[in-house]
Amino acid sequence: QVQLVESGGGLVQAGGSLRLSCAASGRTFNNYAMGWFRQAPGKEREFVATINWSGTSTGYADFVKGRFTISRDNAKNTVYLQMNSLKPEDTAVYYCAARSYYGLGYRAVDFGSWGQGTQVTVSS
Repeated sequence: QVQLVESGGGLVQAGGSLRLSCAASGRTFNNYAMGWFRQAPGKEREFVATINWSGTSTGYADFVKGRFTISRDNAKNTVYLQMNSLKPEDTAVYYCAARSYYGLGYRAVDFGSWGQGTQVTVSS
């Protein structure tokens, strides 16, 4: 298992930006594809973005395409989620996840390791 710690959440006004970070430890980071998910109160956890082991391939949920960008720095064992043009409906706890495969993952069951989450709140 790889251990994951998210940071960078907070309160931002609609239209603003945040960058989330997820630091990994415990295993060889570049053996893992990574993902970001989110969960709003009263809703199920939903897929946001995914990136393969090398950072050469990414995937996004339709509702974040053109606004969010996932990236990774394997030298720093860190994956990022740059969030621009934030909307109140983006308010949620954001979770980082790792899967012990090289390719993209789009479902929560594809990922075996999870962080504790970081709160993102977007005010209108």
